[in-house]
Amino acid sequence: MSPDPSNGKLAAIKSLSAGDAPEEIVEYLYRSFDRQYVILDGRLGDRFRPPLIEVRSDQQVFLTTLQSHPLGHGPGMTCGSFVPDRHVFRGSYSGKDVIPLYRDAAGTEPNVTAGLLDALGAEYGTTTDAEDLAAYVYALLGGQSYTRRFWNELETPGPRVPLTKDGKTFAEAAALGRKLIWLHTYAERFRGKDRGDEVPQGKATTIKGVSADPAHYPVEYSYDEAKREIAVGDGRFGPVSPQVWEFEVSGLKVVQSWLGYRMKKRAGKKSSPLDEIRPERWTARMSDELLELLWVLEATLAMEPELEKALDKVVAGPCFAAADLPTPTPEERKAPGKTVVAGDQLDMFADEDENT
Repeated sequence: MSPDPSNGKLAAIKSLSAGDAPEEIVEYLYRSFDRQYVILDGRLGDRFRPPLIEVRSDQQVFLTTLQSHPLGHGPGMTCGSFVPDRHVFRGSYSGKDVIPLYRDAAGTEPNVTAGLLDALGAEYGTTTDAEDLAAYVYALLGGQSYTRRFWNELETPGPRVPLTKDGKTFAEAAALGRKLIWLHTYAERFRGKDRGDEVPQGKATTIKGVSADPAHYPVEYSYDEAKREIAVGDGRFGPVSPQVWEFEVSGLKVVQSWLGYRMKKRAGKKSSPLDEIRPERWTARMSDELLELLWVLEATLAMEPELEKALDKVVAGPCFAAADLPTPTPEERKAPGKTVVAGDQLDMFADEDENT
């Protein structure tokens, strides 16, 4: 569909015919670990905001956290390769807490305070880039031990990152973080040795497929802890450990949220009649995506001992003080293309104050 040439705007919806093609349909990150689709059309979306949309690319990683409210149990940070929803992290209170790795679509402008990478490289005696830093931060915050260890300090909102002065410790953590980002972006980012283009298969399988008959679209789901199986309508998936079933991000039960948004009566708030438009049938791809989610969480939990060990090692050793490092300038705190100064932000990354 082309904009009206007379004013550069899209034509009014009421002027369209049934055969007109929609605007771009893109994948986006609706909630932590939950990939969905959106029609990228300002006439349908609620306040689409350009800064994050304009910097999306096949190199971009969007890091998400809570900065204005206390973190709860589970990861202190999640990530995705697609543009995130306004409340992506835990379903609420996260409208300003998306941090893109790059400030441009080409991936040439790291979203990192000027001089920080040089300071790290000088201390470590090596070259440190933005991906190294993101991976290091993600190794510390993307597991469950960070919020467990610092639960008392985190009553004051906003994650604080202990930054080691030891180059070997930094490199070890960054290696773990690269693997974790690869997992959490469903193998879309940070591919490398032993990190291919598919989510590694876990233990969970389809025991009985969900019916594709529209008359039997799932209306409920449940978990049988004794059998370690998830029932979705007339289908069953397993084995699924209680730890995977209960996996949470600051109160958001990831698997249960994912399923709730896909039931016949959709979970969550309804803001318009568009929310009532549901899939007509359960598809094989939906089952595949559920399995991928379960496998990602299985692999994440399997990494937890290594992630906790890395955090322990960082905290036990010498770390930079805030005064040792450069701080973001007002210009660096702006969202890409914006002219207003954003609010609080992680010390190492310039903050993104707008998203979809």
